[in-house]
Amino acid sequence: MSSGFVGILSVELHFPEAGSLKDKRQASSLAKAQLQNRFGASVAETDYHDVWQRSRLVIALAAAEASGLEQLVEGAERYLNGRSTSCPCSSGESSPPATNEVTG
Repeated sequence: MSSGFVGILSVELHFPEAGSLKDKRQASSLAKAQLQNRFGASVAETDYHDVWQRSRLVIALAAAEASGLEQLVEGAERYLNGRSTSCPCSSGESSPPATNEVTG
């Protein structure tokens, strides 16, 4: 039986340049695509659907080893914190990722 590790991040993004929902959706879609492509993440927008300059994303990451998951989570947080349009990631909602072991 194999096992794996799952990490969940909940982040709030801020888009100060967005002047419409279309602008926000475009920027949010880019962030979601980058997370999926760079980190293999599953991403869902879960809040602020009708607000122009805010978005909440829930990001799920999975890895076979705890150390691999930690690298993915840290990389996703670095990517999001490096974007000029993001609020700091809430590490309390993603930590400790290594305790979320899945077997099956």
